[in-house]
Amino acid sequence: MIRIGIFGYGNLGRGVESAIRQNKDMQLVAVFTRRNPESVTINTDGVKVDHADNVKNYINDIDVMILCGGSATDLPVQTPELAKYFNVIDSFDTHAKIPQHFSNVNATAAESGKVAIISCGWDPGMFSLNRLYASAILPNGKDYTFWGKGVSQGHSDAIRRVEGVLDGKQYTIPVEDALTAVRSGANPDLTTRQKHIRECFVVAEEGADLARIESEIKNMPNYFADYDTTVHFITKEELARDHSGIPHGGFVIRSGKTGFNNENTHIIEYSLKLDSNPEFTSSVIVAYARAAYRLNNEGAKGCKTVFDIAPAYLSMQSAEELRATML
Repeated sequence: MIRIGIFGYGNLGRGVESAIRQNKDMQLVAVFTRRNPESVTINTDGVKVDHADNVKNYINDIDVMILCGGSATDLPVQTPELAKYFNVIDSFDTHAKIPQHFSNVNATAAESGKVAIISCGWDPGMFSLNRLYASAILPNGKDYTFWGKGVSQGHSDAIRRVEGVLDGKQYTIPVEDALTAVRSGANPDLTTRQKHIRECFVVAEEGADLARIESEIKNMPNYFADYDTTVHFITKEELARDHSGIPHGGFVIRSGKTGFNNENTHIIEYSLKLDSNPEFTSSVIVAYARAAYRLNNEGAKGCKTVFDIAPAYLSMQSAEELRATML
C-alpha cells in the first residue's frame, strides 16, 4: 500500500480523499490543516487530522505527501519545504511561474533524495501533455487551448473583491465561432477577446450602485478588460440554487499539415467536461502520486513534471497487464 498524506483540506483536499478510495493500492494516513484539527471533519474513519506544524512527525509513516494549497502563496513555500522530508505532489498552476517553482523545488528534492512532481492537474497537466504530443506529431501546425464552460475560481474571487458585492461566480465560455474555425483547419489568428467570453453572476449588497459594480468588473485589468463580459445581478438564493457547483473543462486542439506540399490537414482534439474541477484535478494528482512513489523506489530524486513521467507509472496495472489490455 502507498501511504498518502493530505496537506490542506479544502475542495482539493476533499477531492484527494475521495480519489484515494478508488485506488486500491493507496491508504490515507493523515490529513494536515492549519486550522484547529478538532474543527475539521473528514470522510475517512480512523484517519488522524493533525496540525500542519506537526507534519515532520510523520516522516516514517507517509510515502507521498499531496499538497492541496493555493498557487499564489501556499505552494511556493510549502512544496520546496516539504520536499525536504517527503515525496510530494502539487497542482501549482501559475503557468508563467512554473520554471521558477520547478527550480526551487528541485533544489530541495534533489538534496533530500525525494521525488517531487509539480503542476499536476488538467491545465497544467493533462492539457500540457496533449499540447506536447500533438505538436511533436504535427510540427507544422498551431496549438489552440479553450477553457470552459466552467467556473473560474480566481475570477470569481476577483468579483467578490469589488465593493458592494456580497458573492459571485464567473464562468469562462469558449466562443463557438472560434472553436468552429479552429476545428475546420483554418488556423485562424485569434485574440483573447475572440476566444473566450466571461459571464458573471453577482449578488450585490442592498442599495449598492449596480452600474458602478458592473463597470468595475468589466474594466478590471488582467481579469475582464480584455474580454466581452456579461454581468447578471441575482439573489443569494438564486446563486445557491443555480451556481453551487464547480464545473469546468475545455479543449486542446492542434491543427497541422502533412505531405510534400502540405496538402493534407489533420486535427487533433482533446476535450474535458468536468462536473467537479477539484475532484477531477485530485484524481490526476493521485495517479501521479503513484508515479512518485514508484520512481523514488527506483532511486529517482529531484523535481519532475508530467512531461517526465512515463504513462505506465500512473496505472495500478502491471506492465504485462497494460500490454495485454490497452496497447
